[in-house]
Amino acid sequence: MSPRPQHTPPGGRRTRFRWAWWLLAYAALGLGLLGIVLPGLPTVPFILLSAWAAAQGSARLHRWLLAHPRFGPVIVDWQRHGALARRSKWLATGAMAASAALLLGVAWATGYARWWAVALPIACMAVVCTWLWMRPEPPPR
Repeated sequence: MSPRPQHTPPGGRRTRFRWAWWLLAYAALGLGLLGIVLPGLPTVPFILLSAWAAAQGSARLHRWLLAHPRFGPVIVDWQRHGALARRSKWLATGAMAASAALLLGVAWATGYARWWAVALPIACMAVVCTWLWMRPEPPPR
């Protein structure tokens, strides 16, 4: 009995775990879509992860993401230049600021006494925000 042929993803490499890449791509896409409506859950990193995983295991999803009017340009800019548009940076910064304010407000309203449990996620958001603004901006189209 001959072994099943392996799928060759867009990069040309064969992979035995195509199903795992496919699952990661769709899970990340789902989380990214949830991030559009849920404060504190990022969208762009999950969409980028979805595109990367789809390139490994789902040519169809990868093509769809690259052709998507909202996600496609962000993915292409990231893949080609490691860059994020200024608008994306401002949106991410605003979402993190809103999440930090919500976290502080809930902690204050409930009298939550563990300061480190509030400071730690805010510090993580500050680090991510700093890294985000250090990324280059894509060249003009």
